Formats: sequence, structure tokens, C-alpha cells
Amino acid sequence: MIEITQGNSPIVLGLPHTGTDVPGDIWDGLNERGRALADTDWHIDRLYKDLGLDLTRVRTPIHRYAIDVNRGPEDASLYPGQNTTGLCPLTDFDGIPIYRSGAEPDAAEVARRKTLYHAPYHTALSTELQRVREKHGVAILYDCHSIRSVVPYLFEDTLPDFNIGTNGSTSCARSVERAVHMRCRVASEYTCVLNGRFKGGWTTRHYGQPVENIYAIQMELAQSTYMEERAPWTYRPDKAERLRPILYRILSDLIELIHERQLR
Repeated sequence: MIEITQGNSPIVLGLPHTGTDVPGDIWDGLNERGRALADTDWHIDRLYKDLGLDLTRVRTPIHRYAIDVNRGPEDASLYPGQNTTGLCPLTDFDGIPIYRSGAEPDAAEVARRKTLYHAPYHTALSTELQRVREKHGVAILYDCHSIRSVVPYLFEDTLPDFNIGTNGSTSCARSVERAVHMRCRVASEYTCVLNGRFKGGWTTRHYGQPVENIYAIQMELAQSTYMEERAPWTYRPDKAERLRPILYRILSDLIELIHERQLR
């Protein structure tokens, strides 16, 4: 079920929210709003594909409405006091219910989904990070995300184009954080922020353990940078082909840091 592409570089791409598969028993419980799957990280796997850097990729095809693999298994809030969605979301990013009344998952159903869909993704991700660390002495998890640039339920105003999350500079070496932030800042066509509204999900916070030579960084892209932000969520090659070279430079900078042993 989990899609794994093994590369030889020191970077592992996490792709937790690109899947659109919803198992039939879960699909039956969704309402019309839920079945729209509006909160997919649309086309992110395509955006990062074939960048020529020999990257490892770990992707789940299961949609985040079934279970959000970027939330911890205990479902603790990542952003206390702010609107957010949970491990098995009951609403979409606009705060509107996605289940038919009475069809919401109970504790037993959440536990079942954790076993079937959450655990396999993190087993695969952990295995690949360890493999890469054994090969290079260090591994970088680059967690790939996107979201509509305007979502009033989750954040005010318009989101910057590049949203870099390092859990307050704790999930990676400062040189890693600095390299990504600098590359985004010099891309004058775009806006960026470090540890703004998105500071890194559970995946970044859990795997980012610099003392163990595993670094993690989340990149949340505004979907306006590469696609239409309304159904049918059309990929915009003209926009994407301006963005992809910057993504290439971000990732190649990180590879160079590791090869030159400049992680500090």
C-alpha cells in the first residue's frame, strides 16, 4: 500500500497528503462535502517528481480524511488554541463537517485506521530514514505539503508562498534551516516565512532529532504557486515550471551541505 521509491541521496521526501484513495467503508460515511476531498495536497507528488536528485520518496495513497498520517497517534493538538483538524478529521479546512450525521468514526474505528493506514506509513518512513542515515551518516526528512493560500478557518489573510517549519528551529541543524530559508528568500517572485502559521507537523517534530543525525523540515507551499485553488484543482504547468527549479535548488543545497559536512 505504501509507495516507496528508494534513492541514493541523503534526502527522504515525505508525501503524507497527496493520496486520494478512500476505502469504501469510510467513503460510505462521508457526506457530499467530504467526498469532494478538497483538502488534498493536490499534485505535490507531481511537483517534486523527476527533479534529478536521486531522492527517496515515501507516499501513502490514503486520503487524509480517512486518517491524517501527519498527526500523532495520540491526536494531541499541534497548535493549541488555534483551529486545526485531527487524526481522523471530522471537518474540512473550512470547519464544515465531512461525515453524514451519525457516521463519524468512534474510538474503535480510529484505532482500526491507525493500525491499517497510519502505522504502515510511519514504519516505511522510519525504515527509509534509517537506511539513508546508515549510508550517509545523516538523513534529512523533507516533508512535502501544500494548502490553499486563503483558508480563514485556519489562518488570517493570505498565506506566504513558502512556509518553512522546523518546530522553532529544533528539528534540524541551523545550517539546514538557514539554507532552505535563504533559497526561498532570494526567490524574489515569491514570499516566504520561517516557523509562521505552520511550524511543522507531527512528522517533522517526531523525526527531527539532530542529536541522532536525522533532520526534518516541513515545506508548506501555497497552492497558488502551481495550480488553480478551486475545483477541479487544475495543475498549472506554466506556474509549476517556474517553481520547480527553486525546489531543485533547495534540495540540491541540502545535499551539498551534507556532502561538505557543513551541518551545524
